[in-house]
Amino acid sequence: MDQHVCDTRLFSMHNLDPSQQQVEKYSNKPIAGALYMLGSALVFAMLGALVKTLSQSLSNEMVVFFRNVFALIFIIPWVWYRKPVGGIKTSKYHLHMLRSAAGLGAMYCYFYALAHMKLGEAVLLNYTTPLFIPIIAYVWIKESVPRKVIAAVIIGFAGIILILKPGSGLFDPVAIIALTAGILASFSFVTIRRMAPTEPPVRIVFYYTLLATVFSCVPLLWAWQTPGTTLWWILILTGLVAVSGQLLMTKSYNLAPAAQVSPFMYAIVVFATIMGFLFWGESLDILSLGGALLVCLAGIMATLHFQKTQNP
Repeated sequence: MDQHVCDTRLFSMHNLDPSQQQVEKYSNKPIAGALYMLGSALVFAMLGALVKTLSQSLSNEMVVFFRNVFALIFIIPWVWYRKPVGGIKTSKYHLHMLRSAAGLGAMYCYFYALAHMKLGEAVLLNYTTPLFIPIIAYVWIKESVPRKVIAAVIIGFAGIILILKPGSGLFDPVAIIALTAGILASFSFVTIRRMAPTEPPVRIVFYYTLLATVFSCVPLLWAWQTPGTTLWWILILTGLVAVSGQLLMTKSYNLAPAAQVSPFMYAIVVFATIMGFLFWGESLDILSLGGALLVCLAGIMATLHFQKTQNP
């Protein structure tokens, strides 16, 4: 997911591989699927809290690098087991590079926001991705935007304005960075859409994880810090939590149609807000709370429409 946090999460939500699609067609246990999705939302909220904790002692570059390393450790045996058709050989290197650059940029922005703003607001702005996907898809690959999606985008941007509070000293720069994470993740997703006709899901995930790990090594030349024993354990836990969230999400899509369970992922905003209050004494003001409701509503509307068009 993760994300990216953001990136593997987007991949799982919108690009099920054939075996998963087949399971989705014949398995319809919406209550069980919703519970697994809620579990995934809770785990990804925990991941955000862990990243916020790590960011108090380690630089953003360090946290991003180790997040990618642990993802790669998990992905390599998975790719070996799944054996994608055609192996890992690809002719779409330029698209893989674009996707990796966008996804990694989203991760840097998201983790920075987690470190410098309220947990609930950082998570929420990161989850504005469904609002930007139709805009980027329209500009880049000329996909039409239905009226329902346009309405969702307008509602979502109204919510974003409430969260950013432009009247209170213009925009908070950190909030803009959090919003940029959602925009970059949207670009990453549209890039996946460009590759999907020829690139199997396993290959897409493999190249992103490999390239993101390699790229995130570079900043360590000037930002390396040797983690203490406690931080090492938290880093390991971060990797385990990220993998657990991914597995719970995958199980959810195996149990019920994506259109039924995807909206429950927005429970992550509730969980993150609660964790922010319990561990850091954070709370959302009235404007932010209203904006959160609008963004979640818009995200659910856009996601439901997308899933219905992909799974008629």
